[in-house]
Amino acid sequence: MATLLLRLAAPLQAWGCNSKFNTRNTEREPTKSGVIGMIAAALGIQRDGDPDALLPLTGLRFGVRVEKEGRLIQDYHIARPDGKDPYVTNRYYLSDAVFLAGLESDDTALLESIGNAILHPVYPMFLGRRACPVTLPVYLHISEQNLVDALINAAALTDAKPLRIVYEVTTGGVVVQDVPISFSQLHRQHGYRMKKEEILYNDHDAFAELRRDE
Repeated sequence: MATLLLRLAAPLQAWGCNSKFNTRNTEREPTKSGVIGMIAAALGIQRDGDPDALLPLTGLRFGVRVEKEGRLIQDYHIARPDGKDPYVTNRYYLSDAVFLAGLESDDTALLESIGNAILHPVYPMFLGRRACPVTLPVYLHISEQNLVDALINAAALTDAKPLRIVYEVTTGGVVVQDVPISFSQLHRQHGYRMKKEEILYNDHDAFAELRRDE
């Protein structure tokens, strides 16, 4: 088992999971669908291409360590579509947030190909929306540990403490509609997964019991 580690940091990030109509929300940390979308762009996978091309990516186990929570900000935005009346949208972003994201797989070659694509992306990469370009570095390294251990043991990216980790589980978590099935602009589809959140403190190993269940 191995885990690809990514640094997700920028002046603005936006990770919508349930945005609807004229309100575009953001989650407190990166979503699996948003990170997979960024990786798909780096690999050159077309939005309207074969949805099966996403299957190797959606099968990766996903998790995040929150290095810096950032600040929620709102953008008052007026959209002017061609031939239609302008309308107001409310868009929310995370300002100056920093995250360590992990993708776990027993296919190290797949993780290496993703890492290489991130270093040499086919299409530009964004942190959730086009208004949120990445800052470098994004690719860090591939850890030989599982997802939870890699998130716990990776070197800190900031001085903020304590840290939250949010990771994918098969049972005992919160259900979210956050697995991309299709990124097509005409027919976007997302499936479901479970995630769990814990707080990581420095003075003791709060995750010893969790790892016994891995």
